[in-house]
Amino acid sequence: MEKIIFFGLAIPILAFVFYLGGSAIMNGFKAKVEFAPKKNTDEENNQSQQEMDSNTMNSNNDNLSSELARLNNLLKDGVLTQEEFDKAKKKILDN
Repeated sequence: MEKIIFFGLAIPILAFVFYLGGSAIMNGFKAKVEFAPKKNTDEENNQSQQEMDSNTMNSNNDNLSSELARLNNLLKDGVLTQEEFDKAKKKILDN
């Protein structure tokens, strides 16, 4: 009688533990696949590099424009002389 009670309780508990362990392992595999880094082909890498280069060029052009506009405002306000303006403009354009 004791064996029947023992196996009646032990087998369902053991099955539940295996179920929990298996589901945890499967969730880990799913997460690993889902969050794995995407492998890019050479074409995608080249395209993304070109996009980054064009974005950098656009931001550099915006920075140049804003710097020159700021210098021009300083010249108009009388803060800079024409000579200082020319030196600063040449320094910005040479970089």
